[in-house]
Amino acid sequence: MARVLVIGGGIAGTATALALHKAGIEVAVHEAHPDSAEDIGAFLTLASNGMRALAQFDASAAVTAIGFPLTSLRVLDDTGTEVAHAPMGETSDPLLRYRCLRRGDLNTALQAEAACRGITVRHGARFASVEDGPDGVTAHFADGTTAKGDLLIGADGLNSAVRRSFAPGTQPVHAGQYVFYGYTRAAAPSGPDACITMVRGSGAAFGCTMSPDGETYWFARVTGDPLSAEELAQGTPADLRERLLPLLRKDAGPAAGIVAATDDDLMVTNATEIPTGTPWRSGRTLLIGDAAHAASPATGQGASMALEDAVALAKSLRDAPDTDAALVLYETLRRPRVEHNITVSGNISRGTHTPSAASRASAEDIVRLLDWDADLWAERDPH
Repeated sequence: MARVLVIGGGIAGTATALALHKAGIEVAVHEAHPDSAEDIGAFLTLASNGMRALAQFDASAAVTAIGFPLTSLRVLDDTGTEVAHAPMGETSDPLLRYRCLRRGDLNTALQAEAACRGITVRHGARFASVEDGPDGVTAHFADGTTAKGDLLIGADGLNSAVRRSFAPGTQPVHAGQYVFYGYTRAAAPSGPDACITMVRGSGAAFGCTMSPDGETYWFARVTGDPLSAEELAQGTPADLRERLLPLLRKDAGPAAGIVAATDDDLMVTNATEIPTGTPWRSGRTLLIGDAAHAASPATGQGASMALEDAVALAKSLRDAPDTDAALVLYETLRRPRVEHNITVSGNISRGTHTPSAASRASAEDIVRLLDWDADLWAERDPH
């Protein structure tokens, strides 16, 4: 494997570049955005599996320097009564604790880490098309430039241009909800330190946590048809508050007060997903992250799954005897897990039955998959 072209410098693309670089593979990232910004307003949680993946390509320090840890989950019902409170994730290891952080900050941290390691990240390179030839693959960009490599990785997100180049019929679909995100410093603490509180409301599912410096991060998932492009683009924070507050005021608990205390730091997006069973690969081109397997945000696993992708792909290319075998191995390992997540998360969003745990990978399987020193090719199941 001589050179890999990564299209998309977001979380999935930059993490993949870091993992490939550690595996000794030459890699360059091509990002359409003129700088490192990506969805600066939204926040996310990295679960313990995502934090474990980061550790495999030595990026833990870059990420633990931002955001804050979460060590427990508290659940309230619509009367405000606590119905559960339990540890969350691998709390005994500081590097593997859940972490709450802004998406843009995570993206910036990963890109800074890539720069420190000498990985090329080219901004303002908008992908236009790909040409797959007998001796390699050529990416064509909107500014007329090209880049050649042995493999092209489409890590360009939900509305992937790389995916459209070979699977134009694969489109994101509505996952049954729209999701509000916000921040406020004017709300009282909603629970213990390092705890995320989830409210099973009658009109919305609500979650919130407070950072160590007193800023409340919150989200609300509302079941309904997708909001129109006009509603998404033109709704002011005041409009969004007035849309959400009547649903929250039906219940006791902290949700309505937190949203009422939120000023301009408020946004909304539709929950979307990529249908299962869609193609990930064409020749020397492979999709990863949201481009391949976007899920609704209900399970909170999107970024963590992308980080797992990065490790699994780098190890597959490192361990398999050739590129084709590596890509087959990668998809064999990843598809069942990420499509299980799409299904579970979508079912939560739609309020339908969740599949049994029988199809879920065990914790031991994930540790083995992500262990940098474990040889994926040697450990594959020949059957």
